[in-house]
Amino acid sequence: MNTEQTEQSEQAGQAVPTEQAVRTGRAGRSGQGETARREERARRADGTGRKVAVVTGAGSGIGRAVALALAGAGWSLALAGRRAEPLAETAAGAGDTEALCVTTDVTDADEVDALFTAVRERFGRLDLLFNNAGTFGPGGVPLEDLAVADWRAVVDVNLTGAFLCAQAAYRLMKEQDPQGGRIINNGSISAHAPRPHSIAYTATKHAITGLTKSLSLDGRPYRIACGQIDIGNAATEMTERMRTGILQANGELAVEPVMAAADVARTVTHMAELPLEANVQFATVMATSMPYVGRG
Repeated sequence: MNTEQTEQSEQAGQAVPTEQAVRTGRAGRSGQGETARREERARRADGTGRKVAVVTGAGSGIGRAVALALAGAGWSLALAGRRAEPLAETAAGAGDTEALCVTTDVTDADEVDALFTAVRERFGRLDLLFNNAGTFGPGGVPLEDLAVADWRAVVDVNLTGAFLCAQAAYRLMKEQDPQGGRIINNGSISAHAPRPHSIAYTATKHAITGLTKSLSLDGRPYRIACGQIDIGNAATEMTERMRTGILQANGELAVEPVMAAADVARTVTHMAELPLEANVQFATVMATSMPYVGRG
C-alpha cells in the first residue's frame, strides 16, 4: 500500500494494514498452499491421484448411496460391512473406481483395526471416514419390555462401533504426512426428537452428537475435521415401515413421506469435498413433509 492510499484509508476511518500484517497474511496463504500441494503429492503417491474414503455399512442403503456418489466424484474407496456379497455389489456399481472391500464387524476392535491397516497398506493414507454403520434394533418394543441384550446390541453397533472406527481413523489421520482428514458421522433426526418405542436408537444417536463434538475438538490440532449428518426418512431398506405406516407420538399409525438416498449422498459428498479449513459441523437432511418439526 503506497503513502497516498494509506492517507486516504486513514481519512476514511479504515484500518490500515501494516507491512508486517500484510507479510503475515501472505505467509498464512503460502502455508495453506504448501499444505494443499503436499496433500496432492501424497494422493499421487498411491498411483491414483484420488482421495481415499472409508465407508462403513457400505453394502446397502445410505452407505451404498454415499459410496457411489464419492466414486462419481473421483474418490478411491474402502467399503466395510458385515457381508462380502453386498460390498462386492456396491464395488461393481462404482465402475472403474478403485474399491477395497473389507468384511468388518464394527463392534469388534480387532476387525476395525484390520480394516484401517488394510487401508493404510493399500492406499497409503486416509482422507475421509463416513461413519455410517448402524441399526434400529428391535422395532416397536415398549421400553419396559426391551431386553438388556437388545439394548446392548444397539449401543455396540451405533455408539461403540462408531467410536472404534473414529478412533482408528483419527490415529491414521494424525500419523500420516501430510496430517489430517475428515470424519462424517451418521446421526439421525432422532438425535433431536425421538419416536415412540425407540429408546436404544434415540439414546445412541444423541450420543453420536457428543462423539462428533469431541472429535472436532480433539482433532483440531491435527487438521482432523468432524461433522455430522442427521437424516430423516431416506428411502432405504431400514425405512420401509415409513411407507406402510409407523406409530406416531399421538398413538396413531401414519404413512410418512420419504426422500431418495441419493439426496443424502450429495450432501455427504459436499461435506467431504470441502477443504480442511472449512467444516459442516451439523447438517439435517429430511423428507420435506415428514412430521419432524413439531414432532411429539
